[in-house]
Amino acid sequence: MEDSVTEGPPAEPRFVLGVDSGGSGLRVALARVTSSGPPEPCGSVASGEPVPTGSAGIDAGRLIARLLPAARELLAKADGTRVAAACVGAAGMVTLGGRLRAELPGALADGLGARRTALAADVVTGYVGALGEHPGAVVAAGTGLIALGLDGRGWRRADGWGHLLGDCGGGSWIGRVGLEAALRAHDGRAGGSAALLAAAEALFGPAPGLPGLVYPRSDRPAWLASFAPEVARCAATEPADPVAAAILREAAREIAITTAAVCPPGPSAQVALTGGLPRLGEPLLRPLREELAARLPGATIVPAAGDPLEGALSLAAQVARGSLGLPTEPGLLSVHDASEGGGPAGAR
Repeated sequence: MEDSVTEGPPAEPRFVLGVDSGGSGLRVALARVTSSGPPEPCGSVASGEPVPTGSAGIDAGRLIARLLPAARELLAKADGTRVAAACVGAAGMVTLGGRLRAELPGALADGLGARRTALAADVVTGYVGALGEHPGAVVAAGTGLIALGLDGRGWRRADGWGHLLGDCGGGSWIGRVGLEAALRAHDGRAGGSAALLAAAEALFGPAPGLPGLVYPRSDRPAWLASFAPEVARCAATEPADPVAAAILREAAREIAITTAAVCPPGPSAQVALTGGLPRLGEPLLRPLREELAARLPGATIVPAAGDPLEGALSLAAQVARGSLGLPTEPGLLSVHDASEGGGPAGAR
């Protein structure tokens, strides 16, 4: 008589969580992870409202309050109860992410069972989504602008200093310079653009009211960036507005300068542009291609293979498997272990 074998309940699939937080809102995705291969997406949710940033940096409490319910909803739909690991990519992590690094790993461990959490700048998740681990440079060009390069020694970062001190060539930069040109036209000063003045007043109301609209806002970068598409439209409409076209040419030059500062030399380097700014179209992309070809003649310009949310899921899967091969660096990429009180798990 054969011995009977009692099989236990099947093991719960391992899930990982990816998060992308930036100027255009918050996105959360869940995926199944196996011992090898890419994570298998289970679903995602998105909110167009950015997580607020104040004097203390990125508002960790507000992010956690929005992230946990979204993650639980995704887990419930996938018949899961917890995540093995998470990766949160956030704009401003480098300079404004202190509270996130202090509070988020513990909140994800307590709320979702995440044993390990990777916290990354959005440019890191953008890099992984776009190029994986291939050496090169990725420019995260959206409301702000930051470039990240990867070579055999580690990460190289340029800009990302925010709309007051940097983000040169990004959406808020383009919008601000465009509105400056509109106000110059309103005043009758040289360098003004009647086309941009008309666009600004159609979008925001009379020009004298602009300072009252922009200065008190906590979401000032996103508000300024909302005018960037109008700059591109004025540059693309025939006949093209010369001031708007010049603004986009200067933006392209700034983006190329920032990219060249981080891209490793050599013919194997790849360059990818991520974020919403490429949607401005040829008035920006044409001069950008020219500037990049002049400053990085050996690099290959490639389309991004994936977006920052896919990059976050890929990093979360690597952390869950214990196979993270990318260099860790405070502010850019750190891994926190719940068994060690949420502290960094150390560089690998």
